[in-house]
Amino acid sequence: MPLLSLRGRPRTLGLTDGKLSACPSSPNCVCSDETDTSSAIQALLPAIDAKEAWPLVEQAVRDLPRTRIVSNSTEYIHAECASSLLGFVDDLELHLRAHDGVIAVRSASRLGYSDFGVNRRRVEALRTALREKSIVR
Repeated sequence: MPLLSLRGRPRTLGLTDGKLSACPSSPNCVCSDETDTSSAIQALLPAIDAKEAWPLVEQAVRDLPRTRIVSNSTEYIHAECASSLLGFVDDLELHLRAHDGVIAVRSASRLGYSDFGVNRRRVEALRTALREKSIVR
């Protein structure tokens, strides 16, 4: 059991008005719905039909190290990602916006001030894995 999962899931998870939650002011979160350059990250842009890409994206999330999907639907995935050393838990969220041809993404630490770039690297690793399979551009 991850050491810091005892705190519970943040109330900020999920969608509000069709968007992922904003990142806090601390540098431990990235989100494609952000406009603040320090926490903004590009959404995933499917290279195939977005609805066809969705189950492939879900599998790629499952394949991330120390990651388990705790909630998923036809347009939303929430996964918990544990650090290798102490089991710190981060939350990874993806939102399929098929009508826009994008998959919004958010990755945030539950605790601490800085994540030393872990959340940004996680999203970019997911993007790379999906690019290698020609699922996203």
